[in-house]
Amino acid sequence: MRKRSLLILILLILSLSLAACGQNSNGTEEPASSEKPVTLKFYVSGLTFTDTEFNTMIAEPVKKKFPHITLEKVVTPEGQKIDNLVSAGTVPDIIYASAGSYYNFKRLGILQSLDEYVDKYKLDLNRIKPDILNSIKAYAEDGEIYTIPFNSNETILYYNKDIFDKFGVPYPPDEQITWEEALAIGQQLTQTKDGVNYIGLEVAAGPAYIQSSLALGTLDPKTGKAIVNTPEWEKAFTFLKKTFEVSGYIQGDTYLYNKDAFLKDQILAMRPTYLANMVGPLEELRKQGEIINWDIAPVPNFKEALGTSKEVNIHSLFISKTSEHKDEAFQVLNYILSDEVQRVLSRNGRVPSIVNPELEKEFGADIEALKGKKIENIFKAKSVQLHAPHEFEGDVSKFVTDAAKELALSGIDVNTALRTLEEKINQEVDRLEKTTK
Repeated sequence: MRKRSLLILILLILSLSLAACGQNSNGTEEPASSEKPVTLKFYVSGLTFTDTEFNTMIAEPVKKKFPHITLEKVVTPEGQKIDNLVSAGTVPDIIYASAGSYYNFKRLGILQSLDEYVDKYKLDLNRIKPDILNSIKAYAEDGEIYTIPFNSNETILYYNKDIFDKFGVPYPPDEQITWEEALAIGQQLTQTKDGVNYIGLEVAAGPAYIQSSLALGTLDPKTGKAIVNTPEWEKAFTFLKKTFEVSGYIQGDTYLYNKDAFLKDQILAMRPTYLANMVGPLEELRKQGEIINWDIAPVPNFKEALGTSKEVNIHSLFISKTSEHKDEAFQVLNYILSDEVQRVLSRNGRVPSIVNPELEKEFGADIEALKGKKIENIFKAKSVQLHAPHEFEGDVSKFVTDAAKELALSGIDVNTALRTLEEKINQEVDRLEKTTK
């Protein structure tokens, strides 16, 4: 009996030890966490992320893995931003945003370093794709980790097959072409028929996309001075001006057409943009019975940059410095980098942020809107590492947008536009240096 009692006691001790030491999603030990029910506020800041995507890719997998953790998506009134939540003292626990939000979150005082949690939960950073990991580290001067990548937001060329058929123009090829070649196709499709003005090519809402094709920064990362009056920027703006000069492209004061022109109005034939920008909405439209006859081609680029798409665009997850549940929040982020969750992302139309080529073979498998599409064209042009960023780059981007508007509507030449842009950016940086430091 004594031996039996001793055996039972040993088994009990072992079971308690195992209960106190779990395994994380990457197969390494993780510290024990309280099983007390926790609700984490989750906020989407400035990115496309539908409720269906949130539930499928994050809320449901996390609930299955961590039954005591509930993720609650924060929905704010239209026009409100993270700044409004900070002012109101209602900062969410997890923020879904672009990696470039680093500087804004730092200024708002909500940026949380994740290094101690990376060590505590033994997260293997080598699982992250190198261009993504290096781009994330580029934001922090000390190389610390402040965000965990959710997905790599690749770029593609969406095209409306019905518009091509209407004008008898062949679809874009399945191999990458240059911007000039894409524009030549677009010129054939910029026509009026049956009272409808069709637009052949709109370059993803203006200059930022073309700028990123050549990985062009606006500010010197060391001096903060404008670096826009260069041959590379001249090439980008010259092409942009050509798109505006296509006969019939500008309608009144309209020179940007964006997502609605493709999805709702269906007057835009080709739109180069991010996967996440339209895959989710296209699936939502399909569920509502609104079917668009579209497909995918590799995104164009300049001749010297063929083989690449643009700088990597990273959808990331931040933990707020004010969160009272940082451990639980990081366990969520850690789990999102697991093979099982990244597989869910891939099957639902997001490109994984981890190194696992097998996952990309399953891309879009669970999205009806992607069935029959040329998925292989997504991966023919690779994204490149982000240029070295400066903290005020996001603040001066509005002047680049204004310069493009001037090119479109005021008829100024490229050189004048770039000189004026340089002056405005330098003036703004001087102002920001005096008021934010």
